[in-house]
Amino acid sequence: MGLQRKTYTAAYRSEAARLVIDTDRPIAHVAAEIGVGSQLLGRWVAVEWARMDDPPTAVDADPQAELARLRVEVAELRRDREFLKKAAAFFAAENQTR
Repeated sequence: MGLQRKTYTAAYRSEAARLVIDTDRPIAHVAAEIGVGSQLLGRWVAVEWARMDDPPTAVDADPQAELARLRVEVAELRRDREFLKKAAAFFAAENQTR
């Protein structure tokens, strides 16, 4: 008997890719955190980059712009933390049903 393949919703794939794009963390680190393969997550990131009209830019030299960027990043990190909590609960519930 073969193993059954996991399926992920489009929203889950998009949010996982945004974790990499928005936080500038390596794909391998994020993949390990959420429990997916790094190559799979890399494909999701590539798709998300292709969808974006205005990809994120490099760090600004202007301190005020940097402060504004960091405030946005903090808000995104808080959102990411909530996403990871939901993902952990999802996988814990999935493991209990087996």
